[in-house]
Amino acid sequence: MSIRHYFTALAVCLATAFTAHAQEQEAKDSTGLPGDNFSLQGALDLFKQSPSPEAFEKSLNSPDNKVNNLDLNDDGNTDYIRVVNKKDKDVQVFILQALVSSTESQDVAVIELEKTGESNAIVQIIGDPDIYGESVITEPTEETDNAFNYSPATHGPSAYAPEGIVVNVWLWPCVRYVYAPAYTVWVSPWTWVSRPVWYHPWRPLPWRVYHPYRYAYAPHYVVVPVRRIPPARVIYRPVRTTSVTVINRNRVVVNNYRTTRRVERVTPSRSNNYNGNGGRNSYGNGGRQYTPSRPGGADRGNNSYTPSRADRGTRVSGGRTNNGGRNNGARTGGNSRGNGGQNGGGRRAARGN
Repeated sequence: MSIRHYFTALAVCLATAFTAHAQEQEAKDSTGLPGDNFSLQGALDLFKQSPSPEAFEKSLNSPDNKVNNLDLNDDGNTDYIRVVNKKDKDVQVFILQALVSSTESQDVAVIELEKTGESNAIVQIIGDPDIYGESVITEPTEETDNAFNYSPATHGPSAYAPEGIVVNVWLWPCVRYVYAPAYTVWVSPWTWVSRPVWYHPWRPLPWRVYHPYRYAYAPHYVVVPVRRIPPARVIYRPVRTTSVTVINRNRVVVNNYRTTRRVERVTPSRSNNYNGNGGRNSYGNGGRQYTPSRPGGADRGNNSYTPSRADRGTRVSGGRTNNGGRNNGARTGGNSRGNGGQNGGGRRAARGN
């Protein structure tokens, strides 16, 4: 074999190995759920940058931002996402809703926002369980360019909570806009039969092309196990919208995902959920546990800890085992001492004989 043929064969082998690795990584990162094609982190980033809810809706439906890649009705085009705002005092929700047909819509996610002080506000985005298999809760990380951790003399610091730092988002333009005195809640006027003139649907990207764009947003946001704004659930629950078509189309993959997640929670990994001293890591110790360098983990929240019934049962069972050990040890000691006395008596009787 000539040198040229050798290098040609080597290049072919390397290309084949690289393709196989890329396909393996793609299969690993994709859950097969509809939520793979909508970036919660990207949506929250667009909300951060938008001057108003109307501008936010326009950004969501722009192909340039690579946030929305959904095709829930399987018509070959991306779905239009409209934004519906609900408000009760200082708590607001922004529902991100996909137009599936002339008669059906499906909620994709909801942004929950609360003004907690004169110059303080907190925000989270929650992915709908019919789209993501479970409620995926995402919020900003405490990065300097994202957290706005100003001193108390200016806009107030981010507050510490058992789950980590609560990021103050008061200076986000859209947040300031929706808490202005003259603001009226935004309800998108667009429907399945009436779309804005600037909107032009595009064909969804394949997963191998889309997922690098999706995960580019992940390092700036983190998945957490708790909802910080309970009143927002009260506002949103009565108006949640689901599509029978979407639920039926994804029933198998969603149920399989939920079954897998249930098994993972019942048998948690010791290395992920417990430290070497037998105590809980991450949230139990007041800090977050996430992996920004691993986009899949940061995006799906694989490292977030959710105590399960099996966990509590294990701890109770462990306590009983320990008590049982002490009681058995005491009884064993007593029996040993009793046996010792009997043996001693036997030796004395032998000496007497």
